[in-house]
Amino acid sequence: MSAATASINAAQVLAELRTRPGRDNGIHVRDLVARITGQAAPAPALERRVREFVSALRLQGEQICGKPDTGYFMAASAAELDETCRYLRSRAVSGLLIESRMRRVSMPALLGQLSLSDKNNATDTVNS
Repeated sequence: MSAATASINAAQVLAELRTRPGRDNGIHVRDLVARITGQAAPAPALERRVREFVSALRLQGEQICGKPDTGYFMAASAAELDETCRYLRSRAVSGLLIESRMRRVSMPALLGQLSLSDKNNATDTVNS
C-alpha cells in the first residue's frame, strides 16, 4: 500500500491507542501511522489526518493524552489526564493571548467578547 492509497479512519486510531494505556506506552504520530498502515516511510498527510482524528475523538470524550515529548496514549490515571488537560489549556490560553494582542484588546475584554459570541451562537442554534 503506497502513501497515496493508504487510508486511516478514526476507529483504527482509537483501536491502536486503546492498546497504549499510560505515558510509558505513548506513541508518536509517525509511528502510529506506521502501525496502522504498515508503512515505514513518513506520510505527512496521514499524520495530519491522525491528529484530526485524535482531536475529534477527544471531542467525543475519549481520554487520549499526550504531548510532543510523550506521544499519544490513553489516560491510565487521573494524574495523566490532568497533565494533558493542563497542557491543552496552556495552548488555548497562549492562542487567546496572541489574539488579544493582535486585536489590541485586553484578555478580559476578549474573553467577554467570546462569551457574548457563544451566547449569540446558542440563541441562533435554538431558534434554527
